[in-house]
Amino acid sequence: MAGIPILVVAVVILGIIIASFRVFREYERGVVFLLGRFWKVKGPGLRLVIPVIQQAVKIDLRVITLDVPSQDVISKDNVTVKVNAVLYYRVVDPERAVIHVEDFAAATSQLAQTTLRSVLGKHDLDEMLSERDKLNEDIQTILDAQTDAWGIKVANVEIKHVDLDESMIRAIARQAEAERNRRAKVIHAQGEYEASQQILRAADVLSTNPQAIQLRYLQTLSDISVDNASTIVFPLPLEMLRGFAEKAVSAGSEKSD
Repeated sequence: MAGIPILVVAVVILGIIIASFRVFREYERGVVFLLGRFWKVKGPGLRLVIPVIQQAVKIDLRVITLDVPSQDVISKDNVTVKVNAVLYYRVVDPERAVIHVEDFAAATSQLAQTTLRSVLGKHDLDEMLSERDKLNEDIQTILDAQTDAWGIKVANVEIKHVDLDESMIRAIARQAEAERNRRAKVIHAQGEYEASQQILRAADVLSTNPQAIQLRYLQTLSDISVDNASTIVFPLPLEMLRGFAEKAVSAGSEKSD
């Protein structure tokens, strides 16, 4: 019977020794407290943590993906939209992540939601839809600055969806159609202007060279003859008609004499 207490004590001591060793993976760190005070951060491997006297908090250093829930955002031009995003961050200082904030994951999530609403509320709807890269960078910069005290590094922020109601979608579609029509009219007017400039230049060239005018007449007649037209109009220069008129007048004067 005397051997039973010794056996119990031996088992207890062995259990304490086994419980004193903790294994930390390569991507984990242990923040160790000695009698309630911060002692050190232990790296990966088999580490000794004395029960009761020491306590260890395990911290994961890998990148964490945080899905930011949809937020109701009122844009600068008073349009209500629902926006959600995804946040990528990691712990770079385990000591501050444990000591300076109670739950760094929950704190980062809440901060991301409020920052998303605050930043997007300063922009118009068109900017939300067309300048996502700039907005992502602005949100990431703000979050990274505010979480630095917690030992958190925000690596990237991506806005995933900007949801609009049906009436706003139809209004945007009408706006896009009107913009396309405007561009088409501008392009057509520009083409007409350029064509008129070319015609004016061609007229200047032909006016300075009578032979060029005759060649143009001949080319026009050649084009008309190919089209099987029933009526052919021969363009005559005014100089030729003026010459015929002068000859007719001179002939009439001779007869009268």
